[in-house]
Amino acid sequence: MRLIFAGTPEPAVVALEKLIASEHEVVAVITRPDARRGRGRTLHPSPVKALAMEHGIEVLTPTTLGPGTEDGQALRARLAELQPECIPVVAYGNLITKDLLDVPTHGWVNLHFSLLPAWRGAAPVQAAIAAGDDVTGATTFRIDEGLDTGVVLGTMTESIRATDTADDLLTRLAYAGGDLLVATMDGLAAGIIDPRPQEGEATYAHKITTEDARIDWSTPAFAVDRHIRAHTPGPGAWTMRGEDRIKVGPIQLADAPSPLAPGQLAVTKKAVFVGTATNTVRLGQIQPPGKKKMNAADWARGALADVDSGEVTFQ
Repeated sequence: MRLIFAGTPEPAVVALEKLIASEHEVVAVITRPDARRGRGRTLHPSPVKALAMEHGIEVLTPTTLGPGTEDGQALRARLAELQPECIPVVAYGNLITKDLLDVPTHGWVNLHFSLLPAWRGAAPVQAAIAAGDDVTGATTFRIDEGLDTGVVLGTMTESIRATDTADDLLTRLAYAGGDLLVATMDGLAAGIIDPRPQEGEATYAHKITTEDARIDWSTPAFAVDRHIRAHTPGPGAWTMRGEDRIKVGPIQLADAPSPLAPGQLAVTKKAVFVGTATNTVRLGQIQPPGKKKMNAADWARGALADVDSGEVTFQ
């Protein structure tokens, strides 16, 4: 089939690579405009744009898709010229209007990293880990005017491991989901896919803010563990010690030298422990403000050298 791919961040690159290597023809990509990042605030292309340029594929970077905008009108004109049969989408990041949905013969087909209707929305991988789900997966569906409500074209499942961070799980889903997206394009081209409505109760995964990533030490240890893994690496789980905001990496359940109140610290030569509502946990890596990640025990030797660690708490 003749495809235009829509996507922006790194997880979308895997799917684009697999589509380029498939029997389908990727004639263009739609991605977000170059963004400023880094200390110099210089403009950088999205990962999807960078890959498309490597392969000599045309890149379209509209700021908005609205029909009343200059960008939107230019996109519509180019789509009419390119005549895509389908537009597969992975984490594109822009609202697709109703008239655009009707342009390709097979519509816009989204690869979403959950088993819909579970975890519709912006952060399905993080939500699944935080909720303690044992299994998640990916779904290809035809985009309609709702929020991840379209008919299902294909699914695959993936177990969530006890140590999975959001990055670990998303990486596996990106590769398996990329295969699913290619298989969905194959099925649509062959006319053998029977779309089906989503079944079951819908749950929602809202866009995560920095404030959402704050650790609540008054919750049980298993909830603290899930919360930290769900927000690793981005935006990064964090806590406060006085005026300092400290990022916290994945933890382990542990036996502390003495019972600890929620947020209370205990330090030994080789470890740092923190109390929760239930079990004590042992910190792994942390990142103090303005510094690189480091072993928690190394941080404690410097930051807590002059105080009784039992009097130190995270808030």
